[in-house]
Amino acid sequence: MTTDLATLTTAAERWDGMAKEFHKQETAYRRDVYGISMGRTWTGLSADAANRRFDVTLKEFQNAQTEAKAIASLLRDAHTQFVDLRKKLEAARDEALAKGMKVSDQGVISYDTEKLSQGDRTALAHDPDYQESIRTSVSSWQQRIDQLVGDVDDADKGVEVAFKAVVIDSDVNDGTLNGFNGKAQGDIEKYEAGEARDIALRIDTGKASARDHQELQRLFHDNSGDKAFSQTLLDDLGARRTLKLANDLDSLAHYDDKKHSSQYLDIQKGLATTLATATRDPNSSFYNHFRAEMQKAGTEEFKVDGLSPIPDEKVRGYQSLVTLMQQGHGYSGQFLEDTADDIRHAEKSYTAKGHTESIWALRDNFTGKDRGWFANDPLDGVLGIMSDDPATSTEYLDPAHNDNLEYLLHGRDWDTVIDHYATPPGGTTTGPPVVVEDGDVRKGFGAALEAATTGGAPGAYHAVGEHTLPQASILQHTINTLYSADQAQELPKNLATPLAHILTSYTPDTHGIYAESSSRYDIDWDSSGSVWNDKDGAHLAVGHQRLAAVMRGIADDPEAFGHLYGAEQQYSHHVLAGIPQDAGDKTIHDRIVDSSRAMGAYDGVRSDVIFDERFKKTQWAADFNHGLGTSLSTALMFNPVSDLSPVGDLATKTVDVWAYESNKEHVAEANLAATQKNAETYDAGQHDVEHMVRAWANSRGHGIDSDYTQFFVHAGQDQYDFGRNHTLNTLRSDR
Repeated sequence: MTTDLATLTTAAERWDGMAKEFHKQETAYRRDVYGISMGRTWTGLSADAANRRFDVTLKEFQNAQTEAKAIASLLRDAHTQFVDLRKKLEAARDEALAKGMKVSDQGVISYDTEKLSQGDRTALAHDPDYQESIRTSVSSWQQRIDQLVGDVDDADKGVEVAFKAVVIDSDVNDGTLNGFNGKAQGDIEKYEAGEARDIALRIDTGKASARDHQELQRLFHDNSGDKAFSQTLLDDLGARRTLKLANDLDSLAHYDDKKHSSQYLDIQKGLATTLATATRDPNSSFYNHFRAEMQKAGTEEFKVDGLSPIPDEKVRGYQSLVTLMQQGHGYSGQFLEDTADDIRHAEKSYTAKGHTESIWALRDNFTGKDRGWFANDPLDGVLGIMSDDPATSTEYLDPAHNDNLEYLLHGRDWDTVIDHYATPPGGTTTGPPVVVEDGDVRKGFGAALEAATTGGAPGAYHAVGEHTLPQASILQHTINTLYSADQAQELPKNLATPLAHILTSYTPDTHGIYAESSSRYDIDWDSSGSVWNDKDGAHLAVGHQRLAAVMRGIADDPEAFGHLYGAEQQYSHHVLAGIPQDAGDKTIHDRIVDSSRAMGAYDGVRSDVIFDERFKKTQWAADFNHGLGTSLSTALMFNPVSDLSPVGDLATKTVDVWAYESNKEHVAEANLAATQKNAETYDAGQHDVEHMVRAWANSRGHGIDSDYTQFFVHAGQDQYDFGRNHTLNTLRSDR
């Protein structure tokens, strides 16, 4: 902290001066020796020998200038790094002091009790929770200080690497045994990239030591975010050797040296971050060159030791690339899209050559905790990475600009696991491979689809928010494609949950479709629909039959459908809560009818499941109600619809009671035999409407059994029946 860093810039100036002196000597030598000796008056063998020596000497003067200038540049680079790191360390120390900590000269953090009042000291001595909070705070500050001190140490080691390398003669054919370095560079990170390359090559040949692994870990920790380091390293390695390094690290981490697995995975994370940094500028010459190399290496076959029990099993380069990419983050959107495009092109090219199985087909599955880390389906894998960037996901799947969504929904072969080989009837030879889907098939696509349609991170239910036209178009196209391909009611594997997440975010639209609440939504039940913009963002409408079919597919996952169902209940509740206090009977009637009809449509999907003999109905109902309860316990998932004038909300307790009563009746109903008669008399959904309308009426000062309330209850129940039967008619041909 007290080192005079200005000595570095002073030394740099001296080295610049040294370069100038060498330039003077070069000028004098060229004039007084080299120029005379190279004249025409001296010829013969002795002249030739002397001239070669004079050439070497002149070149050494020039190389000396290059080396001196590089050393000066390295000194300034070191000064810049150390000044920046020291400022960060000083800032952290000052913040710690301001938070009541003491920082020793050795960087040890402790709590400064001297500043406490007597009362605080007493509390600290007797309050275990207070003591624990202090310990946690001290530990947090210590970690931060230790990290910053470690950063300084890493930078210091990097400077050492550069100064050792800059003085090494890089040209073994320059006529000297250990002359000046004519290729000296003034960038510390480029020398560190050279050392990283050398270690990578030793790892590839199995000659890397434990110290090599530690140094490579340090190099990535210190430099993976630096453009010069990243591009220099990957340019030196090339795409193929980059993939080999990634494969070697996988073998070490997962099979050959599990004891040090965390170290190898940390190195791989550094390599992935280096890749993200190097490819951030898609217009750079490096980017185009590296991408062209990867397009070739991506389809080559590589052996990953330990990955497969099958001796001759090899993986493709793109599988290794995406496995590596999954360890990092911060990739540019263009790099993700280009990688996905290149993987798709590799798939199409492979099929065009007459192959019947996927280019990614392997004789093993790669799913679950122990195997799922390997990206055997690289396109699905890169889509999973892309899902961290919703804007890029939307751009990549937008049907207005490309056919990627169509390809992923309907045109792609998702089978990547060779289950067995078919033997022709009566034959003795092995037939073609029988390829099936992997257990985690479409997980990445589902995540990207969710991000693309909601604009949010995948993996959770989304509050209603404004959507864009491309987002709504992607969902509209998804529903229509699944429906047209007869995949809606039996959704492709692993799409049910992300679609449930998505449709929760579009509850105002699904509500409008089922309620037929406006001319935009009141369309033919088999219509492909439309998307449009208004002051609240983008909206979509599709035919009732198409939406119901997709929701029926989601209902194969009862918890996911329970959450959707609860989202509609909650949204309907807020629609009623938003009815103005001075609204006339027609407005009240229309809002209750719309909400009841929509709830009936959702219940029609649920009823169809109860008919389906594939399900254990009691268990389905239990899982459904778990999802329903989870949905209704989500705090304010919706705001009252914006075209109404919200005047307050029902008490949370009222909503909880409503949900509790509904859940009891749904469970009881699921235990009934699914007969035609019972299908016509199911009343749990009717009671949902009754509970909802009564709760609303009570909030407006009307008795729950008053004629006023009962009028609207009956109106709602009639339209609930309409919505439910409408949905059942679209789903069941036997009604």
